[in-house]
Amino acid sequence: MKTDTKVLKLVRKTASDEAHDAVHEDSQPAEESSQPQPVPAPALKQTNLAPQSATAPKPAKHKLPDRKLLLQIYRTMYTSRRIDDKEIQLKGQNKIFFQISGAGHEAVLVAAGTVLKPGYDWFYPYYRDRALCLQLGMTPAEQLLSAVGAADDPNSHGRQMPSHWGHKKLNIVSQSSPTGTQLLQAVGAAEAGYRAQLVPEIQKTIKTFHRDEVVYVSLGEGTSSEGEFWEALNTACNLKLPVLFLVEDNGYAISVPVEVQTAGGDVSKLVENFPSLYVQRCDGTDLLDSLEAMQRAVKYCRERKGPAFVHAKVIRPYSHSLSDDEKLYRPDEERASDAERDPVKRFGALLIDEGIIDQQGLQKIKDEIDREVTEAADFALASSQPAPETATQYVFSPDVDPTTKEFDTEDRLELSGNAGTMVDLINRCLHTEMTRDPRIFVFGEDVADCSRERFLETVKGKGGVFKVTANLQRKFGGSRVYNSPLAEANIVGRAIGMATRGLKPVVEIQFFDYIWPAMHQIRNELALMRWRSGNDWKAPLVIRVPIGGYLKGGAVYHSQSGVSTFTQIPGLRVVYPSNALDANGLLRTAIRCDDPVLFLEHKHLYRQAYNKSQYPADDFMIPFAKAKVVREGKDMSIITYGALVQRSLVAAKQAEQEGISVEVIDLRSLAPYDWNAIADSVKKTNRVIVAHEDSQSFGYGAELAARIAGELFEYLDAPVRRVCALDTFVAYAPQLEDVILPQVADVAKAIGELNKY
Repeated sequence: MKTDTKVLKLVRKTASDEAHDAVHEDSQPAEESSQPQPVPAPALKQTNLAPQSATAPKPAKHKLPDRKLLLQIYRTMYTSRRIDDKEIQLKGQNKIFFQISGAGHEAVLVAAGTVLKPGYDWFYPYYRDRALCLQLGMTPAEQLLSAVGAADDPNSHGRQMPSHWGHKKLNIVSQSSPTGTQLLQAVGAAEAGYRAQLVPEIQKTIKTFHRDEVVYVSLGEGTSSEGEFWEALNTACNLKLPVLFLVEDNGYAISVPVEVQTAGGDVSKLVENFPSLYVQRCDGTDLLDSLEAMQRAVKYCRERKGPAFVHAKVIRPYSHSLSDDEKLYRPDEERASDAERDPVKRFGALLIDEGIIDQQGLQKIKDEIDREVTEAADFALASSQPAPETATQYVFSPDVDPTTKEFDTEDRLELSGNAGTMVDLINRCLHTEMTRDPRIFVFGEDVADCSRERFLETVKGKGGVFKVTANLQRKFGGSRVYNSPLAEANIVGRAIGMATRGLKPVVEIQFFDYIWPAMHQIRNELALMRWRSGNDWKAPLVIRVPIGGYLKGGAVYHSQSGVSTFTQIPGLRVVYPSNALDANGLLRTAIRCDDPVLFLEHKHLYRQAYNKSQYPADDFMIPFAKAKVVREGKDMSIITYGALVQRSLVAAKQAEQEGISVEVIDLRSLAPYDWNAIADSVKKTNRVIVAHEDSQSFGYGAELAARIAGELFEYLDAPVRRVCALDTFVAYAPQLEDVILPQVADVAKAIGELNKY
């Protein structure tokens, strides 16, 4: 126990903490701060291009910061390199399981960490950003806890690979493995601050917004090939958001060189004509050049002139990761040239050349850090691993459970007014919830009444292609209801960043058929945020999506119904109402719960007369995983949802004429679903049909059928039947659509056959 305490003391207060104490004195005016004063921002098209060759560049003449700061910076750079080396050693000893280094990137990253403010600014790093995290205040022990997969690892609590950074106290938002997915989230985080300034009520409840905050996001040059990189730049420039984009260009994306990735081999040349984008280029292996570039970029962002883009040329002296061997594709002479630009060696030599410290003093610092890193590694290796029983913790919120009585007001339902359609009652829910909670923002394609607000008084307004969001902008203004670019990943990625900061986005994907560009953000980011961070971060939001067929002309790309793709994603709740009243109550629950919700709205049901309802009170809620018996029966059960509810009811009424009593269960919520209601019905009727619009093979009903057969076998008097769409797509011609999608006749046929079994 004494050893642990000693090590914790050694690693608790690092040189990076002292550097931030020296640089960030928020209460002091700028002239009294020890931070080097920012260089005045030059014109947007900066031309201080870093050398293109791999040879060691001739150092430019820079103004030196004070001695204390220079030594603190060196400590962080050297610490970062030594942690890389220690992890490589541990991987060779089979004591850790993966390693990816930040070697060669240290100078520009420490420069970024020096001019930005931990716990004040926001950070979306990528896996090379070890030195940045150290400079912001993460300790060697915390980074090595990640390497060993320890329970106390603040990055992910043993749930992610090492170098997947995250730290709640420092505002380092949980990072994932897919390259580039962090970019749109960073834009969303900056947009949250922008929107908070437009809606003063938000600042009364959320205290973490600052008028001059900056959102940092980094990437490698290879990631600039991703479409979301361009989407992020587009929105950041369009809204003039304070996002600092740092491209750490080491020339290789694993084995693919930059000239294969990027037209012309220089991404900053491609982006320099983006409006309001302040482009800087620097030698990322030169601490002083990097520091001055970062100071200018951060100053530009803090002054709310727009986003900044820093293109730093760095090196990669180690292979991409220990799973890679760069000798297979990089010649020895290229690797040797890179070694001449090693930022740690260059900066150490500069300190000696400038008389900041002598060789003996520098060696003393190295020896101290070597001991600290070794002791931190010993501490991490002795730490506890996550307990097996914690594996399923934090898939969903541990604090707010939308399946409980707290979200159930059906027993005190009061209705008033004229009957409205599903569109009407969803729209009413959005109006009442936005009135109740100023944190709610609605955006997507065409959701606003009119983006050019000066015309609002002279036009009727759009309000969505199905008019579901009509008049929301008129009531709540364009700061809370607004159109997005035609880019689905942009919508969801930005919403994640906003939700991470405490806002409540309710966004729309115009058609389910076009949700797939956002799949990366939904599957790998939105649903995983809470679990992968061990509940340190969360992103509760609602994605509204019109879905389904039976449109007469919807065809292939306006009739899809692949819900099983989403119900199998842990961490994502999926809801599917079949009528206007349920849509109102379930949407209110979705908005008020603390998890991400995919809210599916069947287009065919939007304006059907048979599912209309009067309006419920403003607190009406239906809990998730509460099915509804929409028709009592005793001979067999139909388990269904969405458009198949009405078709099943019609088929059940026809079967009644033949003396067959059919019970119909509307699931309403698909993930989670009400297993108890299913089991109770099957135990009563002993025969069951699962009916849905999804295709039969691997569709949603396959899971229900398998579980019924597996857990309720002794209650069954016949095999489980499924009524589903054909294993094909939905065609345009009406006669083809009719045969592809399940009809009343298909349900009636299944009832008759099952009754005879």
